[in-house]
Amino acid sequence: MPCRSQYNVAMNGRPTLTAVDKKILKMLLTPDGMHSSKSLARKLGVPATTVQRRRKRLEKFLEVSYTLSLKIFGWHKVDFLIATESGKTAQIGKKLLEREEIIYVGKSIGQHTIDLRVETILEDNAEILRMMELLKATPGIKDVIWTEIVEVVGRKMSIPSQIVDRL
Repeated sequence: MPCRSQYNVAMNGRPTLTAVDKKILKMLLTPDGMHSSKSLARKLGVPATTVQRRRKRLEKFLEVSYTLSLKIFGWHKVDFLIATESGKTAQIGKKLLEREEIIYVGKSIGQHTIDLRVETILEDNAEILRMMELLKATPGIKDVIWTEIVEVVGRKMSIPSQIVDRL
């Protein structure tokens, strides 16, 4: 007999979600997704114990993280988009992660000249320039551009509703 704490699994090996699970996910994935189980239960019209049990199972599929509002402290979150050469993209990425100010490195596909996306936390424009020069001087890096979000225009659900419905 299957354990109640596990989800049913479809033929493709992926977990299946109920309609209530999907409603809970949609509420949790909104930009203001910090809801108590009690408030979710009230909004969905289901018992709080049901929400608590299902939420605990759904959390296996959720990535939760906190982000500090760096602008308040005068710091910058800057992304560097890097083109590499010689097929050493992963090796270069791992080396870059050794630097304290680099918080994330991801290999990318798409635009043919961008191989790595590197997130940094830097204090001022002088540090942005210093990091740009350091990256350009790194063996195996052939080009670097940088970008910084200066204003958030708006936020939507992190996963669109129609995608949640298809899970």
